[in-house]
Amino acid sequence: MGEGFQFIDIILFAMIAAFLILRLRSVLGRHKDSGEPPQRNQPDQFSADPQSENGDNVISLPNQGVAENDDAEEEIEQEPETPLDIGINQIRNAAPDFDRTEFLVGARTAFEMIIQAFAEGDTVLLESLLNNEVYNNFLQAIRSREAENQTLENTLVRIVNGEMIEAYMADSVANVTVKIISEQVNVTRDAEGEVVDGDADHISEVTDIWTFARDTKSNDPNWQLVATRSLD
Repeated sequence: MGEGFQFIDIILFAMIAAFLILRLRSVLGRHKDSGEPPQRNQPDQFSADPQSENGDNVISLPNQGVAENDDAEEEIEQEPETPLDIGINQIRNAAPDFDRTEFLVGARTAFEMIIQAFAEGDTVLLESLLNNEVYNNFLQAIRSREAENQTLENTLVRIVNGEMIEAYMADSVANVTVKIISEQVNVTRDAEGEVVDGDADHISEVTDIWTFARDTKSNDPNWQLVATRSLD
């Protein structure tokens, strides 16, 4: 009898074990059978990863965002053309030999020659450097000075700065305006040599704004002074 009961216990335990195995398989294999993967928390594209090696929060940025930032920086670095740049390009299209640096050198030289010629009353030189309107204004001032028996002493100490401030084309005529800052000593004396205007011991800073022009279709490469004005 004892052996019979033991045999029945073995069968009973085997049936219980088989039942438990079937239950476990039905639970563990449920996601696989349904075709759906187990649900896990997926990190967002910009979320912090708390499992980094250094224990710090690490944010992963997409490569596309980096490229867009690079493009934005390049756009910021590219400065837009100024009206002066546009005008210079227009002149270069009409006269490819136009050089900004050489022009400024020539303008400074012309400035020195013109103010000296005006002081000395050299109308021949002035007529070659000025257009008719500006020449007539200079000539009138010279004749007025001569009528009063006055002389003008001009000493150009130095040119402090010379820069282009405007450039444009008017039909075929190129126009360039420069601002010239210079230090000068100007003294006007009467027939007896007495000072009637200015101070021989004082250096004045003078700002002149002059416009030079040249017809790009003409064979004459020389520029002429076509307008003058002061800073005021």
